[in-house]
Amino acid sequence: MADLEKFDLFHVGYVRLLKRLKALGDELYVGCATDEFNSVKGKKSIIRFEERIEILSCCRYVDRVFAEKNWHQKPDDIRRFDAHVFGMGSDWEGEFDSLSDICKVVYLRRTEHVSTTQLIHHVKASPARSYA
Repeated sequence: MADLEKFDLFHVGYVRLLKRLKALGDELYVGCATDEFNSVKGKKSIIRFEERIEILSCCRYVDRVFAEKNWHQKPDDIRRFDAHVFGMGSDWEGEFDSLSDICKVVYLRRTEHVSTTQLIHHVKASPARSYA
């Protein structure tokens, strides 16, 4: 089996985080990392960028999805979209405090007992099934 620890999967924890982020303002704009940016971060994408954009766009809490191509574009995105709040999961706490000079920075707790890592371990531990 491939090294799944580097994969990122959309799950209910993300839905709940997006719902809480949406409650912080009128519109929710979400940056989606390109495959190339994920590679720079040491992550391998199993769902293509275009498909991740489609998945996020279908979430009722998300008003707009844009490409996140590098670490340094966040200030420009905040200005471009006239964002008043920048939100991230609490696992990034403190990493984006430098943005507080252009908008409010909020770190929200992740959904308890739900994580990509847990899902991956579950998949690895489950016997292979055939759905033919």
